[in-house]
Amino acid sequence: MVEEDAYRSTYNAVNQRRCIFEKAVLTRRCHCSCSTRFYLADREGISCNAEQAHARCQQLLPLMRENARFALKLTGTGDELPHAKEIKVQNGGLLGLQGILQPDAPVDTVVDIAALVVQGTRTFGSIRQFPFQDIIKSITRFEGRRRPHSR
Repeated sequence: MVEEDAYRSTYNAVNQRRCIFEKAVLTRRCHCSCSTRFYLADREGISCNAEQAHARCQQLLPLMRENARFALKLTGTGDELPHAKEIKVQNGGLLGLQGILQPDAPVDTVVDIAALVVQGTRTFGSIRQFPFQDIIKSITRFEGRRRPHSR
């Protein structure tokens, strides 16, 4: 546990502005023009290079979590979600938003998170006005990678 605490402390010192959608970017299904990958020990991290993009994402992710709670059968109100559910919210939510705004875009990869959120804000007026009912459908349909069956 001491090593993990030391790692977290170093991680936070190295990564001043952690990417809000870090888990989605680390799955390599979502990309962002404002992110930079870095390596610390044997782990990979994602930092955000743009203060305004970070602020927009900081507003979007909690709204996606909040709107997805019922669909994901979550009863608590805390910010933290189990890892698999967080992956569903981040990847499924971003893919759903992209599907709404860019119907001709790839259906399994988000090309640029920052540009997508800006486009959504221009289209819907504000992040709070995003069509979360439609985004939630994509979250519930999203499937992360499957574990291989052991024999």
